[in-house]
Amino acid sequence: MSATAVAGILFGSLAGASSGFAATGVATNPTTEAAASAEAVSPLAVDNHGLSTGEARNVQCWLMDNWGYPGPLNGQLGPDSWKAMQRFLQADWGYPGPIDGIPGVNTDRALLRFLAAEYGYPGPFDGIWGISATVSFKRFAAWCAASC
Repeated sequence: MSATAVAGILFGSLAGASSGFAATGVATNPTTEAAASAEAVSPLAVDNHGLSTGEARNVQCWLMDNWGYPGPLNGQLGPDSWKAMQRFLQADWGYPGPIDGIPGVNTDRALLRFLAAEYGYPGPFDGIWGISATVSFKRFAAWCAASC
């Protein structure tokens, strides 16, 4: 925010703000503005779905061995981890969406179907992640430890 705009807000008006700022929203700090824009459009950086970093690392090992996860093995399920998971879910568990690395409702529905079939998840299959899903995902992560 420009100093002129801040002054205008402090004094109860934006009359003093430059027309270039008000009309176009030109950033006063292009580096900060670019970073904020990139954050707005990038997928969620890390979503471990309730797993600890050790458990998530186990899953990453399995994804690396079987579904093209390129690494690193850092226990942070980020976009590349979720892309590999989506490839697995698309191949075997009916994931219908794009391989975009965003663990949304369709990713979760397919993952819940897998966890129900193999790791005791009792349902429902609404794509909403809850405690029962996390418990089942932790069972899967424990099984994945053999891949590390």
